[in-house]
Amino acid sequence: MSTTLIIVLAVLLLFVLWLISAQRKLVSADEIVKNSLSQIGVQQNSRWDALTALVDLTKGYDEHEYKTLMDVVAQRTAIGRNASVSDVQAQEAKLAEVVRHINVVAEQYPALKASEMYGKTMDSVNTYENQVRMSRMVYNDAVTKFNRMVRQFPDSIAASIFRFTQKDYLEEPKGKTEMPSMR
Repeated sequence: MSTTLIIVLAVLLLFVLWLISAQRKLVSADEIVKNSLSQIGVQQNSRWDALTALVDLTKGYDEHEYKTLMDVVAQRTAIGRNASVSDVQAQEAKLAEVVRHINVVAEQYPALKASEMYGKTMDSVNTYENQVRMSRMVYNDAVTKFNRMVRQFPDSIAASIFRFTQKDYLEEPKGKTEMPSMR
């Protein structure tokens, strides 16, 4: 074998090994992004459960609001690892709608608002809201790392070969700069 052929084969072998390594890093980063999105769904699910308990508390105070809230709760969808950013944001909008309705009912019925069960359930809603915020931060951090790999040379070469594209970030809902008052 000629020296040139050996050099070409060695360079080709190094390129293939690098390509395999880069693909594995991209897959790993992609899985972390998907897992982070799934974790948001888990936290949202817990919020839905707490809000459903609050909706049940409103039943004894206002039947119409109860039915309206149950219609919104029925629109609940599962957020999993293959969900999109728009799915998460649509779910957040539905959750915010339920919270707004519950706050309206609670303002109309001070006995509901003063209920110990209402207070404990609202505390759990707030806890889950904070966990969703943390999960959103983790997701956006994972997206930042993934997008950096997709865009930076030389991993961008492997990303384009294996058709990895940048992921969307979760944005804070418009007009939501702080937690709404739950009491």
